[in-house]
Amino acid sequence: MLDRIAPKLLAELIGTFGFVLIGAGASAVVGDGVGLPGITAIAFAHGLAIMAFAFAYGPVSGGHMNPAVTVGVFAAGAMRAGEAIGYIVSQLVGGIIAAFLLAALLHGPATGLGTPALAHNLALGVTSITITPFAGFVIEAVLAFFLVTIVLSTAVAGRAGDLAPLAIGLTVTFNIIMGGALTGAAFNPARALGPMIVTGNLNDAWLYVAAPIVGAILAAMVHAGLLRLARQPTVAEPGRPAPTPAG
Repeated sequence: MLDRIAPKLLAELIGTFGFVLIGAGASAVVGDGVGLPGITAIAFAHGLAIMAFAFAYGPVSGGHMNPAVTVGVFAAGAMRAGEAIGYIVSQLVGGIIAAFLLAALLHGPATGLGTPALAHNLALGVTSITITPFAGFVIEAVLAFFLVTIVLSTAVAGRAGDLAPLAIGLTVTFNIIMGGALTGAAFNPARALGPMIVTGNLNDAWLYVAAPIVGAILAAMVHAGLLRLARQPTVAEPGRPAPTPAG
């Protein structure tokens, strides 16, 4: 059993480490106040990173790199509870290690290390808005819903074959382009908690953990319901491509 699970946990740790290092690092380096070009750069950093590591580790562990994705895959009946817990622990450890390395490379946490935060007095057109915790929860949950929906509909269901990581990477990218200025668009507890723990800034940490989990469970429920209506299998059938979820 250990021989089978150990490579998966290591792949999840390394993949999440790389994703958080690149994504949070890009957020810290690009910084605030750079408008859509900066958000787009941050979005592509996250999207390309998740896509690359999904291609690399998808055949090993599925390349989740996101506790919300793992919860969604588990809720869809595509993995066991013990395995899901191991994945989540590995992902959180990978995110924290990446944040500590970022702090060392950037000479401390003063840059914020890409910690997500709810927008305050954000200029939009001729007005400005502040994102309340309720609105932030909804945004993060919906973004996670989109990601987990894509994971379950392509990788887990085996429909997209080798192109599943591309669809997942693009989903991460457009999610951040839309939500980056509003909530930081983490929709990934490991991505959010790593920088939060290292900087000591735990503002709204509950939101960045709970909202993606809620979105993931809703995505799994909708996925299962749609497949029952269509009378399709919830996971890849024997002989179809192996599931390679990511996110």
